[in-house]
Amino acid sequence: MEPPLAPPQGPVRVSAASSPALAAGQPRALSRPEPPGSGSGWERVRELFRRDELNRYPEETVNIIKATFCGGIVGMVYGGVPGFINAKRRYIEQSQGEIFHNRLDAARTAHRAATRGFIRYGWRWGWRVAAFVAIFNTVSTAMSAYRDKNALSHFAIAGGCTGALFRMHLGLRGLVGGSLFGTLLGVPAGALLMSMQKFAGETLIERRKREQWELYEQKLAEWRTRLSITENISKEMDDVLQEGASPRS
Repeated sequence: MEPPLAPPQGPVRVSAASSPALAAGQPRALSRPEPPGSGSGWERVRELFRRDELNRYPEETVNIIKATFCGGIVGMVYGGVPGFINAKRRYIEQSQGEIFHNRLDAARTAHRAATRGFIRYGWRWGWRVAAFVAIFNTVSTAMSAYRDKNALSHFAIAGGCTGALFRMHLGLRGLVGGSLFGTLLGVPAGALLMSMQKFAGETLIERRKREQWELYEQKLAEWRTRLSITENISKEMDDVLQEGASPRS
């Protein structure tokens, strides 16, 4: 039977090098938070589609969704109301020879035809306007995030790209015409959006930078607190181990 191992003489210290678990967990727990703005342009673009710590999307992405929904409603009303009126008038003109049981039956049939016209033309305009607004806002927001600033040229390029996508099925002439039309439409729209943001006192990019710096300062304070607590615990453990080893020595 082998004799028992003798207890180690002197203080026993646990370091990151001798403990793989501690070495693996220490950098993750005590890593200093990185300041905002240290990422590349593509990293800022990818952050537009990521959720934060509170499981929320960035304000720019929420604004794109809201603008797309409002654009779809406006397009549906813009195309549906004239479609409702024209379909009702056309039905009345084409149904002069039909026989109805009473006046209510005739009005109800005309109203159903008008409703079909509203849905048909409203949907035709609604999804086009919603897609145009979504592509326009996505391209302009992505360019502003990539360059980390607002510029009127971003809206002009976004309008040109959106117009070209909508008219590219007509060939080269439609591609060029749609690009010019989108650019001319994007410049005043961009000027209006930028003036509204300046009138509010703070642009979306300025607000995002301010919130990122506030979050960074909060994380930095928490990191310093954890680092101080870890150092105090390590010092107390060393003192206890030294006191326990001093009687044996």
